[in-house]
Amino acid sequence: MDPRGAYTAKRAAALSGVPKSTVHYWAREQILVPGVSSVRVKLWSYSDLLALRIIAWLRASKTAPDGHTVPATAMRAVRTALRELSALDLALWTEEGSPNVAVDRGGRIVIDAEPSPEHPDGQAVLGVAALELLRPLEIGRQVRGPDLFSPRPRLRILPGKLSGAPHVHRTRIETEALAALRRRGFTAERIKDLYPAIELADIEQALDLERELQPDLAAAA
Repeated sequence: MDPRGAYTAKRAAALSGVPKSTVHYWAREQILVPGVSSVRVKLWSYSDLLALRIIAWLRASKTAPDGHTVPATAMRAVRTALRELSALDLALWTEEGSPNVAVDRGGRIVIDAEPSPEHPDGQAVLGVAALELLRPLEIGRQVRGPDLFSPRPRLRILPGKLSGAPHVHRTRIETEALAALRRRGFTAERIKDLYPAIELADIEQALDLERELQPDLAAAA
């Protein structure tokens, strides 16, 4: 997988929507070895975030549109999906857009499901895949993890920028940095004074994202 992006287990779990204990378990069992560093400190890549969502969704039972229960997908299909995921070109991600990436229940990756879906090898496919990997992960009735391209309208996540850290659109200002200032007691207005290139709305959305990713921030906010 492309190593761009570098996330600790806590951050990978928060962004992917997969529990941290599960992220560690899959690493120990070599179901998904961290793509950046597999030794201390373990670091997961942006591709790994998508892979975590793939495994979690495929291995869960699902409800089909007709109401019938779909059993968990076999590990063979999961391994197929992970192989196909490795063929994705992460250079396609820009501040202005990213390809639509999805996976079907059989474990096939689909790129740009609208209007011309195809597999990473260029083969066309019929039908629409069941899970869009960049959208918030939904298993059952539970939605977990933010959008992995635009977690908020004024924010972006790009695998080739700032090690994949969420940041204010068209800047190099990471949402974690803004949240750290807020925890130190800085008001949004004071933070804006420190970063005059951004707007209050950027700061508000950054803090809102970090509340989702780091629940302990809520007490400080």
